[in-house]
Amino acid sequence: MLQFLKKLLGKKTQQDKGGSIPKPEHPFYPVPLELGQKTEMLGQLIGHSDDTIFRRLRLGQTNITVIAVYVDGLVNLGEQNESIFKPLMLFDNENKKKTAAPKQNYELIKNNLISVGEITEHTEMWEAALRVLSGDTVILLEGIEKVLTVKTRDLPQRALEDPKRETAVRGPQVGFTELMRTNMALVRRQLKHPSLRFEVLRGGFYTNTDVAIGYLQGVVNPKIVQEVRQRLQSIMRTDGILESGNIEGLIEDSPHSPFPQIEHTERPDKAVAHLLEGKVIIITDNSPFVLTVPTLFLQFIQASDDYYERYFFGSFIRLVRIPALLIALFLPSVYVALITYHQEMIPFTLILALDVAREGVPFPALVEALLMETVFEFLREAGIRLPMQIGQAVSIVGAIILGQAAIQANLVSPAMVIVVALTGISSFLLPAFNTAIALRVLRFGIILLAATLGLLGILIAAMVIFTHLVSLRSFGVPYMSPLAPLNLSALKDILLRPPLWARDKRPSIFRPQDDRRQEPGLKPRPGS
Repeated sequence: MLQFLKKLLGKKTQQDKGGSIPKPEHPFYPVPLELGQKTEMLGQLIGHSDDTIFRRLRLGQTNITVIAVYVDGLVNLGEQNESIFKPLMLFDNENKKKTAAPKQNYELIKNNLISVGEITEHTEMWEAALRVLSGDTVILLEGIEKVLTVKTRDLPQRALEDPKRETAVRGPQVGFTELMRTNMALVRRQLKHPSLRFEVLRGGFYTNTDVAIGYLQGVVNPKIVQEVRQRLQSIMRTDGILESGNIEGLIEDSPHSPFPQIEHTERPDKAVAHLLEGKVIIITDNSPFVLTVPTLFLQFIQASDDYYERYFFGSFIRLVRIPALLIALFLPSVYVALITYHQEMIPFTLILALDVAREGVPFPALVEALLMETVFEFLREAGIRLPMQIGQAVSIVGAIILGQAAIQANLVSPAMVIVVALTGISSFLLPAFNTAIALRVLRFGIILLAATLGLLGILIAAMVIFTHLVSLRSFGVPYMSPLAPLNLSALKDILLRPPLWARDKRPSIFRPQDDRRQEPGLKPRPGS
């Protein structure tokens, strides 16, 4: 028997040329007939750990041995006792001395005794081992080349809470959790239609993380679904997937770009809205953030409650975010360029006020800007990392005290403090945190160009950034659509928020199979 096990367990996966990361294909271990071989093989596959339980019991008053294998802490013990152990151990057979064939015992346990809703049978041991490590209970019997997997998962999880990053004044106040099945249920709860499809893959050689692809069949472009599926299958070569950010870095088109090409959300209503537009969502186990593809750059100036308030208010807020984006990116560099090279462009009264404010400051405008931007980044990062109860207080008090102290010490001018503060506030207006990070990083480079070449340097930086944005793609879709290439019909739901009765069609950018969202003529009329 030991030689048989060594022969089976010796079929290890081949290694890549580098010799460190195994290939994603897992070995195939057929289920042996003998119960002892099954037990030993499963023990080898799941690892001999103190939290792994092999529970041996008898089928009622018969001499039939049943072994239940599970991981302590991952199963619902109450459900396991009531649905598995109690029916098996209290089984009452009229002819207790007669032993049925192994196949009959197997069918009896599967169809009559176990009362759990989801039961799966396996003809190979590797998949059964993964189910044990996922929180299920595996039932082993003698004399049959199959094993039963009973779903008894009770994984540690937190309760449903408000979204932390994507707060909304109006709209659903529930966010995704770390359990993939719970997140799928939250999407299904809002999208009750048979066209909703989920495909579950597994990524990471060691973590074996479940990853689900969600889409609306008949609406989404099949080419986009196929592209997502192929890219996810290619990431199986990594050793582990711990969060959706790992997937994002492995499947996006241009990983070296500072701008994110994949949007993530922790709001189920936003994920459902993307599905209705003909996009694909990617749900990762152990992550409360759901990825949506394809992604457009202009999506990052949109928020969920834009669609829950009156349409003119949503349009106004979006138009406010556009200059806020430009201010967050260019305002400090424009100030440095004007103070250093282009004083003649500043009105006379204003330049007098700035000269008085800068009197006694020993540093040029470049050093002032870099100093204040660096201090502001320190305060912002400290506010994020500190506990919530004191993080906001430290950020506010630190900004006030340090700013006032820097002015009194003549290290920076009051005008520079105002410019940096306005820049930081403008970056907070952007709903997407990852886009704000990209602007923060690029802002330092643009300041250096402004101090070197003046407004010409800012113009060069703007041209390079815009050219880069136009060249990007997200799963085959131009990143700057519908601005480049220009699509006037799609702009009505990008820069402005149209009334709900005017959103007759889905965005043509994603080439959906069914482009009609609703029947025309839904505009409310008096007396209708």
